[in-house]
Amino acid sequence: MRIVESLNKNWKFSKRSELPEQVPCHCDKQEGWEKVEIPHSYNAFDGQDGGGDYYRGKVVYVKRVNRPNVPEDYKIYVEFEGVNSIAEVFLNGEKVCEHRGGYSTFRVDATDALKKGKMELGVIVDNKNYSDVYPQMADFTFYGGIYRDVNIVAVPQTHFCLDYYGSKGVAFDTKIMGKDARVNLNSWVTNPQESDMVQFEIYDEEGETVAEAFTPAKEVSSTATVIPSVHLWQGVKDPYLYTVVARLIRHNEVLDEVEANLGVREFYVDPEKGFFLNGESMPLRGVSRHQDMLGKGNALTEEDHWDDAYMIAELGANTVRLAHYQHNQAFYDACDELGFIVWAEIPFISVMSKDPKGHENCREQMKELIYQNYNHPSICFWGISNEITIGGEREGLQENLEDLNKLVKELDTTRLTTMAQVSALPKESKQNQITDVLSYNHYFGWYGGDYTENEKWFDEFHAMYPDRGFGISEYGCEGIVSWHTDEPKCKDYTEEYQAEYHEHMAKIIDERPYLWATHIWNMFDFGCDARDEGGVKGRNNKGLVTLDRKIKKDAYFIYKAYWSEEPFVHITGRRYAERPYETMTVKVYSNQKEVTLYVNGEEKATVKGDKIFLFENIELTEEINVITAKADGCTADTVTFKKVSEPNPAYVRPEEEDDSLTDGARNWFEGVDENGELPELTFKEGYYSIHDLVSEILENDDTANILISAINTYGTMQTKRSMLGIMGGVSFLDMSAMVASEPEKADRMLKMANVELQKIKKA
Repeated sequence: MRIVESLNKNWKFSKRSELPEQVPCHCDKQEGWEKVEIPHSYNAFDGQDGGGDYYRGKVVYVKRVNRPNVPEDYKIYVEFEGVNSIAEVFLNGEKVCEHRGGYSTFRVDATDALKKGKMELGVIVDNKNYSDVYPQMADFTFYGGIYRDVNIVAVPQTHFCLDYYGSKGVAFDTKIMGKDARVNLNSWVTNPQESDMVQFEIYDEEGETVAEAFTPAKEVSSTATVIPSVHLWQGVKDPYLYTVVARLIRHNEVLDEVEANLGVREFYVDPEKGFFLNGESMPLRGVSRHQDMLGKGNALTEEDHWDDAYMIAELGANTVRLAHYQHNQAFYDACDELGFIVWAEIPFISVMSKDPKGHENCREQMKELIYQNYNHPSICFWGISNEITIGGEREGLQENLEDLNKLVKELDTTRLTTMAQVSALPKESKQNQITDVLSYNHYFGWYGGDYTENEKWFDEFHAMYPDRGFGISEYGCEGIVSWHTDEPKCKDYTEEYQAEYHEHMAKIIDERPYLWATHIWNMFDFGCDARDEGGVKGRNNKGLVTLDRKIKKDAYFIYKAYWSEEPFVHITGRRYAERPYETMTVKVYSNQKEVTLYVNGEEKATVKGDKIFLFENIELTEEINVITAKADGCTADTVTFKKVSEPNPAYVRPEEEDDSLTDGARNWFEGVDENGELPELTFKEGYYSIHDLVSEILENDDTANILISAINTYGTMQTKRSMLGIMGGVSFLDMSAMVASEPEKADRMLKMANVELQKIKKA
């Protein structure tokens, strides 16, 4: 039988580019080595502290591995569940494998290396940018390390295949037939003998056998069985799971055994009515999720993943977009068990590499994603890209997207394809016709415009394409719990503006069933070392929950009011604890029909409402005022507000270093004749130009001013220096397609800016 043992403990780690001559014991005698346990990331701290300077390069992990206690003829693999982003694996000093891509499982055959009973295992990990490995550029930290579990897997010579794209060697799908369900069962076996057979046994949640099938074991074999009176997997409403156990049998002995979740469900998307699961309408309303945490980077434990899933379930969400890469198997398992509908995707994001090998890497990562996750009933959508035109409309992009969509259809006929478009992509783009359904990332009310522009855009697109399944893959705004105001406005980074923004978005989404899925960006704050916004460095603060998972922002509770059936009340503004006035408006979120408010123990008012309850002119009669909200069927919520004579300046975000630069830059091109003749592009050697990387332009105050002015004059968004760090890896020329709404404006922006850039000599 299969033996699986953890190899997570007792690794030695060093920031160096080559293996030591003797490993691992010799490392103890050298400086620069430390003992670590897996999961481990070497960017857990510098990837979240800002500056865009986290370490990106090679490191070395080494470990001595003993042969497991298994028969002499067993095959022995080392299984890596995730190494970011390039892994070179060495056994006894000999390189045996190189895996390019940081988010999927891969295995190496260590049978020969363990012949003497032990071996030296070394891994060189590299998270530097390479043109043939995705992601190329994105708004998150590319944490390096062996950040998911490492196992040793020992199997007989005949076993369910372990050499094919990190898969389990078995795959299942279902077809509902009245009250019953047909289960298609597929297996891949290494070294089968003529008399070998595969048994599939299906258990219900009580552990009782409900169906069984046998088939001769071949390299590839298929059979089917039927579950009578099947219990359907009905998402969060009833996430009923069967278990399929596949056994490889020789004579009277089980040689190998694997198991997986089985959820019986069918689904479709109606362009007018949205998502349907097993014939029932189920509007998909949920969140996107990144996999990192404060002080851990992406090196999360299984418990961390489940804690995240439970917090999403508490919100009442029924869907999760797992951005922007393959996530840990523990989280997919949690989604199966909790009933989330999952959008799973590869990191084809922001910019397409000009290296043809990059597309092959996309295809490989897509194959790994699908083969490794085919059995998860929670996954209903495969995503082929995200905001891929940020880096410009590069030659071959349309063809590559079409090829990825075709590949997915060849690998999996049971699910739908989708993609997430950047807001600036024209509605008429041919890209919008590639996948089965699509979604847009929109930030009206944050990066530009007013949040009321969202519904206008949604309705216009739906009117243009009434037969296309259309959703919102990202929307959100920054909310930092230190900053507070009574007059929230866009870009103030206050918790109050974030809550107001999401109050509006939750309402307009609820009113539009044609949106097949909506995903908040983001469930949790996440690391982005290049960011420096709102007084917080190194992270994106759009989460409903903080990066350390300790604080649920007010915006979290407006969605709980819309989505959750668990009765609750929540008083907003609790961190705005000092109030410089005699009376205040108390705002409460709740999914109940009426809420009663108490002030210092005295009942003040009962208000009927829908999601949002306002109690106006509440007197603050004491220095410390205890406010309590109550509703039938739920625990009361109590907050204290202190009455003070003067506003507390600590609630106001300090002016950032580049605020003044941004304000001045807005007028750089003021007065330029919009209809005038455009200058020719010139490129004097030794001077700045639009061909320079954004990061190089931002290093110089004068050129940074030109860049920001050009974007703010001709683009669709208002920006500042600290917001552009995430674009550092692309040229101003490539970035122009993202920030300008029309080709004509992009052309004018580039030519006008280039004139000014060419006046400034490089140091």
